[in-house]
Amino acid sequence: PFPPDKAMVCFGNMFIELPKPQTKEMLQKDQEYLDEEIHNLRKELRVKVNRLFEAQGKAELKGFNLNPMTAEEMKLINRILEG
Repeated sequence: PFPPDKAMVCFGNMFIELPKPQTKEMLQKDQEYLDEEIHNLRKELRVKVNRLFEAQGKAELKGFNLNPMTAEEMKLINRILEG
């Protein structure tokens, strides 16, 4: 039987048993880091695409500076659409 206060976490090709609170905190920190990296990459992509269009002599893309909806905003939209 697996202890209820422990979680099995896979690191590479190895499973490690860790306390659930520590595992949850670790996953939350990783997700925050990944969200920040995604945000930075999107921001850099906009600048690079604008430079590319400028170098090609094309007009700037319209609507390219839009930001994606947050998960909370998407939930609200889905609630409205469901009725």
